[in-house]
Amino acid sequence: MKKLVIIIVAAGRGSRAGEGLPKQYRMIAGKPLLRQTVTALQKIAPEAHIQVVIHENDRALYSRSVEGLALMEPVFGGDTRQQSVLNGLSGIEHLTADYVLIHDAARPFVSSEVVGAVLQTLENGASAVVPGVPIVDTIKRTNPEGELHTVDRDGLFAIQTPQGFSYRELRLAHEANIGEAYTDDGAVMEAAGHNVEICLGSEGNFKVTTAADFDRAETQMMLRTADIRVGSGYDVHRFEAGDSVWLCGVNIPHSQSLKGHSDADVALHAITDAVLAAIAEGDIGTHFPPSDEQWRGVESHIFLSHAAKLVRARSGILAHVSVIIICERPKIGPHMDAMRARIADILALDISRVSVQATTTEKLGFTGRGEGIAAQATATVRLPFDV
Repeated sequence: MKKLVIIIVAAGRGSRAGEGLPKQYRMIAGKPLLRQTVTALQKIAPEAHIQVVIHENDRALYSRSVEGLALMEPVFGGDTRQQSVLNGLSGIEHLTADYVLIHDAARPFVSSEVVGAVLQTLENGASAVVPGVPIVDTIKRTNPEGELHTVDRDGLFAIQTPQGFSYRELRLAHEANIGEAYTDDGAVMEAAGHNVEICLGSEGNFKVTTAADFDRAETQMMLRTADIRVGSGYDVHRFEAGDSVWLCGVNIPHSQSLKGHSDADVALHAITDAVLAAIAEGDIGTHFPPSDEQWRGVESHIFLSHAAKLVRARSGILAHVSVIIICERPKIGPHMDAMRARIADILALDISRVSVQATTTEKLGFTGRGEGIAAQATATVRLPFDV
């Protein structure tokens, strides 16, 4: 079997996407764009090594975006895309790859059909192949005088990635063209005298470039995760001697504390159970049994983060979480914004997708008597239909 390495180029600044983070680290359907692209390629080609080329200032952003994914250490890019690809090629030299695919970080909708067509063309003897989509719109060109002329679109293609190459030939082509300004690796191979073949790309494999593209990508990703599931969770903890309580990851001064094996954050426990219920993965005790001393006194955000990782492992997204805290004291209202922000941070959600409410039982029952706090939560999860 031929050894395959995929280089993902993610060193750009993405200025056309508008103000904010570099576009590869912005969220699409609850996950960074780069993570969406990486996981798509890992699913299509699980046997491939993946090398990501990043900007030297983005190491922290990169680490957060790909946390938990099995990837090679990233390499830093250069001043141009061409230099970044060459750095990536140098970084995988020790792997002695037969084939290398070069892919844009901003193309998260790459399909197995496109990757398969590229690899098959390489297997058939090509040293370079690019996927493309035939141009169907009328094309116009202006001259220096501003006059408009129609361009014959016959034989014109919009070129995409991943582009596939013989590793050795691409490396030599890049080294022979250092300092040039080619816009893709197919052009580098052309300049080195190679014949570049073309295979059929996909209209869905578009590059996220502008703010409008992010809206389109969000819609397309949501259509892929249309298996909508809702889970509920409920938890109770009694009071004991102490001077504060943990609720939604926020420490609130109080005349008592909540008793529990962990930090007894009743709200995060309820949300964790709701997320686990939505994907039918048992409950919090299944994953973190109270009989296990390693969880004694642990902060409950660890439980919720674990549940969220299980959702991501199934290519799912958390669409919304809601928790209602039931108690007479302490007063929840002054802390609601901080609670929402903390939950959003743990789950990497926009705060608009997090709801925290509070109520009392009008002095009835154990919460009404001030013996403890209860919490009830729901979580909405979107999964692909093939999961």
